[in-house]
Amino acid sequence: MPSTPLDPSLAPAFKTLLAERYSCRAYLAEPVARQTIDAILELAQRTASWCNSQPWQVIVASAAATGRLRQAFDTEEAVADAAFDIAPPAEYRGVYRERRRECGFQLYESVGIARGDREASERQARENFKFFGAPHVALITTEALLGTYGALDCGAYVSNFMLAARSLGVASIAQAAVASRSRFLHRWFEIPDDRQIVCGISFGYEDPSHPANRFRTSRAVPDQVCRWVD
Repeated sequence: MPSTPLDPSLAPAFKTLLAERYSCRAYLAEPVARQTIDAILELAQRTASWCNSQPWQVIVASAAATGRLRQAFDTEEAVADAAFDIAPPAEYRGVYRERRRECGFQLYESVGIARGDREASERQARENFKFFGAPHVALITTEALLGTYGALDCGAYVSNFMLAARSLGVASIAQAAVASRSRFLHRWFEIPDDRQIVCGISFGYEDPSHPANRFRTSRAVPDQVCRWVD
């Protein structure tokens, strides 16, 4: 006999949660209560992983610590020492390039940046290193020896962290840009060399009045990404 959901309301609730989560690019200064952050971490810890290895380790910065890091990220030392622990995409081609461009154009249009205005687009890009004004940043690292699958498990953790945050009224954005300054972060947080920085997650309460928070990215329909074999 086919199994049935334990609670038929779970699927609609999950659909709503997925729809409500978005990449927030402007935050209020109000910090998130420690109790709420602990609840997010507890929920995210249920993430499935290869052999239940749970390779993620998380560094969570308080509002004060995030402020210090934000200032440090704007120094010549941090900028000059840019590097990834995990290689970024070599190239975006075809539909992946189109989706990336669509997201970028939506962001620029929302904040009034004209196409071709490199100075304005670079200024917006620097907001990544200010964590978009978020009061908190979480740094996700993986055990280097676990390789690709360790990073894959951490990706699942990042997704669940953001969904858990949204379920508790907290906005977030996953940031590969933060990982581009991994050497600096290894020194700043005293992260051992046997761990790799996967990404950062900036989080807090969204600023609903900011135009950068008013657009939503599209998603491909299942038929575009799934091939059935009978």
